[in-house]
Amino acid sequence: MSVQDVLSLIKEKNIEWIDFRFVDLGGKAHHISLPAVEVDDETFVNGVAFDGSSIPGFRGIEESDMVMMPDTETVYVDPFTAHPTLIVMCNIYTPDGVRYERDPRSIAQKAEGYMQSAGIGTAAYFAPESEFFIFDDVRYESSMHTSYYSVDSEEGAWNSGRKEEGGNLGSKVPVKGGYVPVQPVDTQQDIRSEMCRIMMESGLRIERHHHEVATAGQGEINFRFDTLTKTADNLMKYKYIVHNTARQFGKVATFMPKPLFGDNGSGMHVHSSIFNGDTPLFYEKGAYGSMSELAMHYLGGILYHAPALLAITNPSTNSFKRLVPGYEAPVNLVFSKGNRSAAIRIPVAAVTPKGCRIEFRTPDSTANPYLAFAAMLMAGLDGIKRKIDPVALGYGPMDKNIYDLSDAEKAEIRSVPGTLDEALDALAADYEFLTEGDVFSKDFIENYIQLKRDEAKAVNIRIHPHEYSLYFGC
Repeated sequence: MSVQDVLSLIKEKNIEWIDFRFVDLGGKAHHISLPAVEVDDETFVNGVAFDGSSIPGFRGIEESDMVMMPDTETVYVDPFTAHPTLIVMCNIYTPDGVRYERDPRSIAQKAEGYMQSAGIGTAAYFAPESEFFIFDDVRYESSMHTSYYSVDSEEGAWNSGRKEEGGNLGSKVPVKGGYVPVQPVDTQQDIRSEMCRIMMESGLRIERHHHEVATAGQGEINFRFDTLTKTADNLMKYKYIVHNTARQFGKVATFMPKPLFGDNGSGMHVHSSIFNGDTPLFYEKGAYGSMSELAMHYLGGILYHAPALLAITNPSTNSFKRLVPGYEAPVNLVFSKGNRSAAIRIPVAAVTPKGCRIEFRTPDSTANPYLAFAAMLMAGLDGIKRKIDPVALGYGPMDKNIYDLSDAEKAEIRSVPGTLDEALDALAADYEFLTEGDVFSKDFIENYIQLKRDEAKAVNIRIHPHEYSLYFGC
């Protein structure tokens, strides 16, 4: 879409405000709104100024002036504002017109460019399955003398005896019993359908939605794959619509990986493949999982670099509360066809040559999608470049239910890091694959590691409520 197309759309839709957005290192969107009457061709040439020192991990106060440059291919009408508003994603530049190396969207675009310049393919396609919970109530506090959280849902298994409903109607979702039940057990069909309606009106191509495994309102909506940066843009749009539609229904949505103890967490299973023009490069008829040699090297790169990769694809302390055995968590660094107990699953049901892909099941939605998809691609490209053979390195194939293996058998399988600090240690020791082609800079990685170490420390030094259960009576 050209600048003139955007200006015409503003007039056609009687737009009053233009909402310029960018994404910080943690994956959260920020915005500045300008009156539509003040936006013209020059706005798209000169950009919109903002204070980079107020964004964690960006710039110091002595060099805080930064510029958002709008990308006209990302515009859509905000479905939630009372005043007609047009949303546009932006790239970040320094005042002298240089792309900012810590801009996540810039890194995603550089990863795509690196793949193309290396002659490997013309497009990398990504499709995330981002799970979420919809709660009726959430309360939490962490202070000097108080630490607790409390969430509630009319679906919650713990509410089978609740009286406050004015007559309990039952049909609660059992722990680990929420996978695709019909109504009345699934109470959120209509809210997910409304989310999908808004997503489709906003330009997303929706494939399906359903209730997920956990109790208390876990759901999933799948949207159509696209190229790396466009998919990251789409995921930001997806999360924005999920959050705000839930709010309209008087509920609250969260993509937190593990909001409930003792039930399945929310992942972001990421499907990916590489094409050269219209030719799929991952397909080979008759091979294991129909995977080509290039595809095997790609998944080999992801598994080889997985400990470091998780610092970007699972970048929260809560991520590692999900990555524990027993809750369908993909903690085993192996690949397999059609096997959801492996970190990388090769889908085999109803797959065509163009649909041949891998699914990396470990990531979650605390990840910044621009960084996560770029890092995954760079790990895969390193696997292709170095011809990393996952079979020779003992990464599979593992065509068994890994959760049912004996302890001795499990001991032979490489596992994901156990904490965010361990993943950050791995990234500090293994980051060169990310800096190929200047996609990620060393400065970015060092800054990112420090930012995340500060988060981990903030959690680690605080008193946990369960410590009172264990130790108060000592």
